[in-house]
Amino acid sequence: MKPILEVQHITKEFKIGAKQERYLSLRDALSNPFKKKEEGANTFRALDDVNFEVMPGESIGIIGRNGAGKSTLLKILSKITPPSSGKIICRGRVASLLEVGTGFHPELSGRENIFMNGSILGMRKFEIDKHFDSIVDFSGVEKFLDTPLKRYSSGMQLRLAFAVAAFLEPEILIIDEVLAVGDAEFQKKCLGKMDEVSKSGRTVLFVSHDLSAVSTLTKKSIFLDKGKVKQFDATPAVIQAYSSNFTQTNVHHQDAIEGKPCITKVEVVTSEGGVLQGNEKPLTVNFEAQLPYDLNGFALSLQIFNHLNQPIIYNWFFDEADKEPRKKGTHNFTINFDKLRLYQGNYFVRVHLAETVTKTKFQQFDCCPFEVAMLDKKAPEWGWQNNVCQYMEDGNWTS
Repeated sequence: MKPILEVQHITKEFKIGAKQERYLSLRDALSNPFKKKEEGANTFRALDDVNFEVMPGESIGIIGRNGAGKSTLLKILSKITPPSSGKIICRGRVASLLEVGTGFHPELSGRENIFMNGSILGMRKFEIDKHFDSIVDFSGVEKFLDTPLKRYSSGMQLRLAFAVAAFLEPEILIIDEVLAVGDAEFQKKCLGKMDEVSKSGRTVLFVSHDLSAVSTLTKKSIFLDKGKVKQFDATPAVIQAYSSNFTQTNVHHQDAIEGKPCITKVEVVTSEGGVLQGNEKPLTVNFEAQLPYDLNGFALSLQIFNHLNQPIIYNWFFDEADKEPRKKGTHNFTINFDKLRLYQGNYFVRVHLAETVTKTKFQQFDCCPFEVAMLDKKAPEWGWQNNVCQYMEDGNWTS
């Protein structure tokens, strides 16, 4: 069986720092090859020699940091922008949902936009008629179907756009982070529909920072980093590689933010070299903060996230000294957890630095991955109760 999608040595470059070009006349276009290239423009490579293949019926997640090239890749696959070099072989119709309202006209009604967008996707009128009622029912905008789209909220536009893309049966469905606009109920419906689409033999490419959704929906994922495919493997392995890519183990150095207070060092101290042997072990986090000027006290925030980017522990670190003015210079702090009860797996730390009185946030970054390994002792049962992560002890929940 041939792949439904082949991406071969795709590279995409953008010019940055160049003057905006005016629209060219036919004479300008013909004479342009003989003109000297404008100097002073730098080239930014958003994608660098990207290669992968997708088989029919596969659901592929695409993850990576902001600026890694995820959206650029999807725009190339959706034929919105061409690659600078490389080749794409696509054996099927593509429907893409990249931004709210993409492919819709604000002056047309919801009904008219369904037919227009379906036509853009290559559908015939009888195909659109066949799925029209399902599209309207799923989107939940029946009452406003004859209202101009410009009067829809962003969430209503998303509902209609997703319904059109999902129900018109494209061979390849491409979805960017746009689902974050929808409410929790609609996100659940969308994920269920995408799972149904993939099981029906169609292909789904899904970009999201919600690693839990990626883990639920996809079996294989692509980890993009600085425009390159760093890993293309089973989704759990790719998520693990992405989560452990925040920094070197235990020590993180953050470039100083010029003219602003900043955290210059974070260290997670474990007795087993980055691994907690057991779920009730002490953990120490050391901070080093640099103040370029006197400050009316400042606060450190510490969060511990699991490998699916879900918050497990949240802690604001205040003591009496933090509410007093702090002098310019270097300051060191320590947070101790006497018994850190975590389920077996991989975690990382997210830290914030804020001014105590005004709550002005200066800095936030993720760092210091560590692992919890279980002993023979049974792993704790845990879950979210009243918006607090709690554990089951002797039949009772405790935080």
